[in-house]
Order: sequence, then structure tokens, then C-alpha cells
Amino acid sequence: MASGSQAARNLYDRIGEFLVDQRLDPDPANYAFAYQLLANPDGPLARAVHALTDGGVRLTRRDIETLGCDTQPVAGNPTATIEKAQGLVAQTQMQVEGFQDMVTAIHAETVDFGRDLAASARAMRSSGADNVEVERLTATMLERVRSAEERLESANREANELRTKLEEARDNARKDPLTGLPNRRAFEEAYAAQAAAGTRICMAVCDVDHFKSVNDRFGHVVGDRVLKALGEALSDTCKGHLVARYGGEEFVVLFSGVDIRTAREILDRARIAVSAKRYRLRETDAPLGEITFSAGLSAAAEGEMFGTVFHRADQLCYAAKNGGRNCIRLD
Repeated sequence: MASGSQAARNLYDRIGEFLVDQRLDPDPANYAFAYQLLANPDGPLARAVHALTDGGVRLTRRDIETLGCDTQPVAGNPTATIEKAQGLVAQTQMQVEGFQDMVTAIHAETVDFGRDLAASARAMRSSGADNVEVERLTATMLERVRSAEERLESANREANELRTKLEEARDNARKDPLTGLPNRRAFEEAYAAQAAAGTRICMAVCDVDHFKSVNDRFGHVVGDRVLKALGEALSDTCKGHLVARYGGEEFVVLFSGVDIRTAREILDRARIAVSAKRYRLRETDAPLGEITFSAGLSAAAEGEMFGTVFHRADQLCYAAKNGGRNCIRLD
């Protein structure tokens, strides 16, 4: 059995191997993430990472920021894993719906009780019976019932508002906050649904050329504008097909119901449209330079797993970059 110091050394070595394999810089944030992951290999973070990297897909820095762990990020706010957050949202929504059903049932019973109580009070008054104390108690009970009804109605309204917010949260969990496009999770779910339905599928992986130099020269704000513009161009050109931001400067397109030649024609129109546009800095109107993207396009075989198809398209995208950029490589 390894000693405590040997076990620590083994963990340290595994962390280094993980960072090298994922091509991540050995900075404190990445090291902390790797430590949380490898120190608890059966935990929710490990399961989420395994799902994301299935088929050889590498993690990006944005993935790490999105997944988070129990460490403190730069802003000082701890983040949960995607899997845990999704589970909490779903669980809370179920609890709210159960609470709403309970409030509705209690409200109905309260209304019925108040109606019966009011009828009893009217009967006592019409009978002429001299029972002032009973009538007073009945009036007090009626007032309390009315107050309870108002509180129940208020609780029901609040539950409705919370339910709406939770539904928005679940939708937002599948949306990229910068571009407004579907995110990786939504894209993978769409692939699974299309594959299960037996739909013909082609997948494209698109990567902005020289994006790092854009960020280095003009800053991340301008870089974000470039990503938004590219997302819009892909969405406009690939209407009827799912365009998503997969992470960093990487976009993906799920072509459904078309063959690879048709998918290539559509994607090439998007490539030409992006490269033909002349981008300028909003603040100074200075030219930003040509923005292009490279892409890999692959057709999915029947029953083929997402990770396999993505890996193939990703490798084709790298081949497009190595082949001169601003081009498309396909199977």
C-alpha cells in the first residue's frame, strides 16, 4: 500500500497528465479544477467531465469555468456543476408544482368551508334564535377564512411566478449567454433526438481563424462581437438547421434531413458570407480585418454515437486549418 506521501505524489502526477492531455495551462484555476476532479473520481464533477469528453473531445477553459467546482473562481462566487445545477432546478420545479397543487386543493376546501359557514350564519339570523355568542364566533371564523383565502391566493400567485422563472432557468441552461444560440448541452440533446428518430444527420464543427490574435489586438469585448456576428451569419445562412456555440470560438451545425453535399453547399455559403463582410471597430470605425472560419463536416452513420461523429468533424476542422484556413474539409 502506498504511503501518504506516495499517494499525494501519484495524485500530483495524474493532475499533470490530465492538464497535458487536455492542453490546459498549469495555472492555479486549472490545477484546482483537476484536483477536484481527480481526488473524487466518482463524484458529480467527474461524471460531468466524462460526459463532455466522451469520444476524445477536449475540455476548453470556458468548459472549466462553466462546470466549476468547490473552489473559489475569480469573481469569488462558487459555481456548481452543470449536472448538479440541472438536477436542483428540476427538483425545485417539481417541489413548486407539488406546493401549487396543495395550495389549490386547500384553497378549494377553504372556499367550500367559508360558503357553508356563511350559510349557517344566515340561517341563524333568519331563525331569530337568540344566540349572540355563536353568531359572534361564526363571524370571527368567517373573517379568518376570508383572510386565509387571500393568503392562499397570494401564495398561488408567487408559486406561479417562481414556476415561470424556473422554466426560464431551464431554458437558459441550454442557451449560450453571449450569442443567444443553443449551447453544447442543447446541441447534444438535439443530436440524440434526431439520431433516435432515424433522421439523416451531418455535423459541422466551425472554428474562427486566428481568433486569439483578434483578442490580443482588440480585446475580449471586440472578440465577443466577432463571435456574435459569426453566430448570426451561421444562423441566417443555415436556416432550418441547428446552429450552436460549442465553446470558445467553436460553433457547431446539425444538418438534418440533407446529404453531405447539400450540407457542404449551405455551409460554404455561410463561409463566403462571413469572409466577404468587412468588420470595423464600433468606437473608431477602423477596419478590423478579414474574419474567416474553418470547418470540418462529417455525415453520421445510423446509430453512431455523438462523440464519434464530433471527433471526426473536429479532426476535419483541424485539417482545414492546417490546409490554409477559410475552407471546409469533409468525409
